[in-house]
Amino acid sequence: MAQERGSAIFAIVLILGLLLHCENVWATTFTVGDAGGWTFNVSNWPNGKTFKAGDVLVFKYDPRLHNVFIVDKQGYDTCTDSGGARQFQTESDNITLMKGGNYFICTFPGHCAANVKLAVNAL
Repeated sequence: MAQERGSAIFAIVLILGLLLHCENVWATTFTVGDAGGWTFNVSNWPNGKTFKAGDVLVFKYDPRLHNVFIVDKQGYDTCTDSGGARQFQTESDNITLMKGGNYFICTFPGHCAANVKLAVNAL
């Protein structure tokens, strides 16, 4: 009886682990800006696309020319980093989307104002 109960618990834990893993399998990976990458006038790139929480955005760029900061809505609107923003600068950054608004800017002088910024709403 105890051995059967132990086997049942193991099976339940295994199934739960597989279900949690499957959520990541269903995620979609998007390259920001498609072939052009993370560059000027990329802010309209999300138009017509549907994003879900867990999807991954890949930012490809030359780190001598650009960077990626995750900011809040105010940082996006004002093209400023609040100081606590997460920074990326590896030239190929994978960022997983959270549910709701996700905001990204380049902090090189003048870049955000030239639309090297991105707002993505994940369902």
